[in-house]
Amino acid sequence: MGTGYPTRTAIAYGRPSATSAADNTGSGQNRGVTADHYFSTRPQAPAKPTDVEFVAAGRTFRLSAAAGVFSAGRLDPGTAVLLRKANLPSPTAGGALLDLGCGYGPISCVLATVAPAASVYAVDVNARALALTRTNAQALGVGERVVAATPDEVPPDIRFDQIWSNPPIRIGKGELHALLDRWLPRLEPDGIAWLVVARHLGADSLAEWLSRQGWFVDRHASQQGFRVLRITSPNKSEDAGPLGAENA
Repeated sequence: MGTGYPTRTAIAYGRPSATSAADNTGSGQNRGVTADHYFSTRPQAPAKPTDVEFVAAGRTFRLSAAAGVFSAGRLDPGTAVLLRKANLPSPTAGGALLDLGCGYGPISCVLATVAPAASVYAVDVNARALALTRTNAQALGVGERVVAATPDEVPPDIRFDQIWSNPPIRIGKGELHALLDRWLPRLEPDGIAWLVVARHLGADSLAEWLSRQGWFVDRHASQQGFRVLRITSPNKSEDAGPLGAENA
């Protein structure tokens, strides 16, 4: 589709592959990346370590980042909106949570911090991103509960109480749909998925597509040009309809 993204992204995130190391992908919503960037499995560019500081859930996080991973210079604005507007897990939440396209781990680290009884699967194909996620989780004292893994390393029998993602919209509609078709069915029957998508990159059309696939979709909130979508199974009784109105 001329997006500048490798078309093999769907193989890594959307469809199981025999050799994840051969696949390329991205996470989040990108602005003009080069060929060796966050979607590379093993970035060749020098790491150039940086620190990213942000506030979420009432506390300050300072995480290590590096060149060659998504939004290494700052917390991505879409991720910031997601962490601010979505309902973070309660302190008593347990089970397994998924951070799909984890980058250097800001979502994973926040989830593991606010939900000390939960385990968090931080999924990416970028080896540098996964290493940074492990480092950041260890530094926060949550390393034993954060599993940084490639998509094919996630045990197939794991089901998730929540899925969180700033998904790679620019990989193209078909590949994005394949990604969601792979991971959303792994929600527990009463599970919730939280996605953040830029409105000008198709947040509303994605919500409509998800609704046509049988998911209940609430346009939960909007801020700074991003839409936060809350996605649940039709079996989740409290959801009122297939495409809910926004709760800004």
